[in-house]
Amino acid sequence: MKTYTATPADIRHDWFVVDADGMVLGRLAAEVAKILRGKHKPTFTPHMDTGDHVIVINASKVRVTGKKAEQKRYFRHTGYMGHEKYTPFATMIAKHPERVIEKAVYGMLPKNSLARQKVRLKLKVYGGHDHPHVAQQPKPLTFAKQEA
Repeated sequence: MKTYTATPADIRHDWFVVDADGMVLGRLAAEVAKILRGKHKPTFTPHMDTGDHVIVINASKVRVTGKKAEQKRYFRHTGYMGHEKYTPFATMIAKHPERVIEKAVYGMLPKNSLARQKVRLKLKVYGGHDHPHVAQQPKPLTFAKQEA
């Protein structure tokens, strides 16, 4: 019995749309990362891009649990010594709601070039309800909304 390995001819990429309205950030990111990576398919192969495209809409309506809304900060470095910049969650969700979901999903993926490609090319995040990917006919994807 041999281990199955997907070939480029076997791989088929679908498009899914996820509504983030009222969903918890971490749980949404974990599910989106699973879809991007392709772990929901029986043809999953770790070194191949077997994942699907994901469109996340209503990113500005995502929520966090506990005191994360007041305590969570996003780190970036300017390149100069001692010049760390921290952006609070409230500021980030108000100005750039797309980045909140992109950073959360990237944190759930393995740190390699394939993961960076998946976030850059296959993850599309929009703060509002509209998206320009209607021609791809994305299928709606729903996750169980858990109360926290």
